[in-house]
Amino acid sequence: MTAFLGMYDMPHARSAVDALWERTRFALGDGPQTLTRDKDVWDIWRDPDLLLAQTCGLPYRARLHGHVRLVGTPDYDLPDCPAGHYFSVLIVHRDDHAETLSDLSGRTMAYNEALSQSGWAAPCAYFARHDLAFKTGLQTGGHALSARAVDEGQADFASLDAVTWAMLRNEAPALTDRLRVVARTDPTPGLPYITALTQNAPRVARAVSHAIESLEPAHKQTLFLKELVQIPADAYLGLPLPPLP
Repeated sequence: MTAFLGMYDMPHARSAVDALWERTRFALGDGPQTLTRDKDVWDIWRDPDLLLAQTCGLPYRARLHGHVRLVGTPDYDLPDCPAGHYFSVLIVHRDDHAETLSDLSGRTMAYNEALSQSGWAAPCAYFARHDLAFKTGLQTGGHALSARAVDEGQADFASLDAVTWAMLRNEAPALTDRLRVVARTDPTPGLPYITALTQNAPRVARAVSHAIESLEPAHKQTLFLKELVQIPADAYLGLPLPPLP
């Protein structure tokens, strides 16, 4: 069996992520002793022996729906956001003149990857809703790398999910102090936990809920975790697929 919790597995949070898995495994009574951290995420998500993994809403609705079961969605208690939902922050360098979304129109955005809800789909939808557009810039491969691209002047702005931004402020304050938020996108369903079609998803959900509830307060704070909520598949599938970069 395989378990993967790599979406927010930053160096400063690794012990908290490991603790979350240890408590989940204890509640389940089985599962791999350690999390998988050395495989391609698509190989993990499509593993027929997958016990638990976290994915992103866009990969789920674009490729994984029908091939995995939803377990639940962690709630990170974000401000002005429905339970289990999240948003992206649009960040610029602190010396940039931009003050509003309109100020970013026509400028260059660094993005982590084309199958990212927060880094690509959310800003695409948000700009379109306001009849604005941006120029596609550097593909960085990760939210932290997108932030660094803005800091280093390789792009005018980037879109980072709100949880990553909060965690970066803890892990790399020297970097985030040189950046600032101009706008935030509309909330969408957050990063769901999934399991293989052969697994009992409600059983896994109960174990994850117990793990979150029993997690040490310091670990909960590090991960910004509050609880596990149930968001129906239709809430993910109802969002449009974004254009390709």
